[in-house]
Amino acid sequence: MSTTEKGPGRDRGLRARSPQDIAAGLFLVLVAGFAIWQSTELPMGTLRAMGPGMLPRALAVLVGVAGIVLVVTSFFEDGEKLSRWHLRGPIFILGGVVVFALTIRTLGLAFAGPLAMIIGSFASEEMRWKETIIFAAGMTAFCILLFKVALGLPIPVVAFM
Repeated sequence: MSTTEKGPGRDRGLRARSPQDIAAGLFLVLVAGFAIWQSTELPMGTLRAMGPGMLPRALAVLVGVAGIVLVVTSFFEDGEKLSRWHLRGPIFILGGVVVFALTIRTLGLAFAGPLAMIIGSFASEEMRWKETIIFAAGMTAFCILLFKVALGLPIPVVAFM
């Protein structure tokens, strides 16, 4: 009996069974590496006195571990093949972030928040106006309550008044 026979249990080679999970896992590892690199100059502090670099690095490590788990499991579990990439999602999400950054100081959170969420909602072909407006209004109210009222941050709610 030769070792080149094919059949159940005979294929001993390691092959990717879920290419999409490999791509996602590698992307998460890259994002984690970038976050760790960018936070290296921030002091970590200790568990008793956390520094500004502890949370970003801890989250980056968790994201990196999740990416590694995705890559490893992609060799053992069947999954989807790498599908075609669409630019619509990243363009509108990035556009929403840029619009928020450009309008938060001039218009305030009450206008910049919903505007960014509405632009970001165009990332999906399934966007519905009524649901998007209700979500944007609810999330903006939550953000105002959280950042302005509860945390007392100096974020302008309505900047031009």
